[in-house]
Amino acid sequence: MRDIIRFAWGKSTLGDFLVAVSTKGLVAFEFASQRPAVEEALHGRFPGAEIVSDENGLAELVGAMAQLVEQPGLAPDIPLDLRGTPYEIGVWHMLRDIPMGETTHYGALAARLDTRDARDVTKAIAANPIAILVPCHRVLRKDGSISGYRWGVYRKKALLQREKEAVARYATAWREAERGVPPAA
Repeated sequence: MRDIIRFAWGKSTLGDFLVAVSTKGLVAFEFASQRPAVEEALHGRFPGAEIVSDENGLAELVGAMAQLVEQPGLAPDIPLDLRGTPYEIGVWHMLRDIPMGETTHYGALAARLDTRDARDVTKAIAANPIAILVPCHRVLRKDGSISGYRWGVYRKKALLQREKEAVARYATAWREAERGVPPAA
């Protein structure tokens, strides 16, 4: 049976994005401004698949992903269909273990994989096709500075800031609930 990948475009305050799904789950969530080039790359990434535009069928998913960009703490329950080498998929699973509002560095991930060389980890992170839900934006240089990001350093900074603000809001709401303060309407 031929693999079918459906895709649609959305808009957010961080720019246009593409979502693509298989019958198993999300295979891509990528920020992009050059739609034809991204669609061509999608065909190249899934050479044996039928690639189908499905704006109407994916409208709900596009809306959920746009909301996720704005409010990263929402973390919609969207199944993922991670496709890569076993090594890449292992790194991507490690990224998903990094809590929202926290960061790590490339060397720490490499150490978890029992290697001192972070270059393979860096390559696996750079190959991640699923923004935010596979949070490669949470990986920094060892000194804490922001390094490259597949979808632009400004997006990485914005996502980290949004997560920091969301964690602060959740902490405030939790403290107020502990004190018996009713939630704001």
